Amino acid sequence: MTQVKSGDTVRIHYTGTLADGTTFDSSQGRDPLEFTVGSGQIIPGLDKAMTGMEPGEKKTVEVPSEEAYGPVHDEARQHVPRTEIPDHIPLDLGTQLQVQTPTGQTVQVVVADVTEEQVTLDANHPLAGKDLTFNIELVEIA
Repeated sequence: MTQVKSGDTVRIHYTGTLADGTTFDSSQGRDPLEFTVGSGQIIPGLDKAMTGMEPGEKKTVEVPSEEAYGPVHDEARQHVPRTEIPDHIPLDLGTQLQVQTPTGQTVQVVVADVTEEQVTLDANHPLAGKDLTFNIELVEIA
């Protein structure tokens, strides 16, 4: 049977969970995820796990944070004076906002903390610093 190698386009079904068992993403009820192995389209730890798999094969892959979304970077958290944020902007914890950098780039941030004086905006990926587990099934090598 054919085995996956770098450069192959594959289709997988997957369920991703955190250490506490919480599911953070799944292809259940959707089309399989399609990507080219070794192209950097998915997180490195999951990409590496594909090599050698055969269509129909299932496995569980433990992906440490370094091979997933990386560590939490303190410099990606910014404290903004509350007076600089317009009143119509919602500041509930966990609210996702888009901000523009001084160079004009748009960045996705999350409201991480709110006090009387300041708002902390976090541009880290929500899964940064977390070890992930994936249950995967190789549907096909395209």
